[in-house]
Amino acid sequence: MDNLQDKIASLGKRLGKLRTPEKVTPYHELRAQYEAQANSDIATLQAQSKQQRIASIFGQADLNPNWRFDSLLNDADDMNEAISFAQSFISAYDDPNFREQSSHMFIFYGDYGRGKSHLAGAIAHHLIEHFETSVLYRQLSSLLEMRFYSYDYDAKDGVAEQFREIQQDLLNVDLLILDEVCVNETMLKKNAQSWLGNLLRLRQAAKKNCILITNHTLKDLSVALGKYCTESIKEYDTYKIPFQGPSRREEFVEDSVSYTPVPGYQPNQVK
Repeated sequence: MDNLQDKIASLGKRLGKLRTPEKVTPYHELRAQYEAQANSDIATLQAQSKQQRIASIFGQADLNPNWRFDSLLNDADDMNEAISFAQSFISAYDDPNFREQSSHMFIFYGDYGRGKSHLAGAIAHHLIEHFETSVLYRQLSSLLEMRFYSYDYDAKDGVAEQFREIQQDLLNVDLLILDEVCVNETMLKKNAQSWLGNLLRLRQAAKKNCILITNHTLKDLSVALGKYCTESIKEYDTYKIPFQGPSRREEFVEDSVSYTPVPGYQPNQVK
């Protein structure tokens, strides 16, 4: 004899109302699915947040977007050695202890167009993208001009406030790149030496790194910076990188222009 459930099932078939029982997913499988989806969502949000932070750092850094390793022209021994050193530093930078134990100073020196700024920018791009290192690129001459004009207390252009804000960035960024150091200067003025020397000493104490880019020889640079700045640099773990290869810039040659005199009156003719 059929039991009650069989009778109900038989009745359901006759009435066409019988439904196939839905498969119930076990709880542990559901939990695993939800956790995987949640982790995926979190990873997506983290990636988006990282890209936003990196974009913000690039916005502050003021770097030339073309200054990258893959666009460097490695056509001479000096550039090859400089790139090898930069890559060695980046490898060491991956170790948190290396970043925290001391401050590092790089001096890139050599004539115009040798790739000094390009290599400094390539290092900065890599550190920003892989370690979210804060970077600020500035020409020293522009900072000194702004500093000079910031003392005009009657000015209404806001230079004083801008310089105070930049001063904080100069102190706080992880990597400060100062280009055109002492360009066209045989010696900085004493107050500029004091300001730059104090800036470098404060950054060294805070374990912040610097790259100085100059066209001077090391001897001339020491004279141009003055003793106080030079002694400040010695407090860092200092690396001096020469750039002595060929210029990577296009030659600046004036086009020859053919000129045919026009017969008749000529201005300023001597008769």
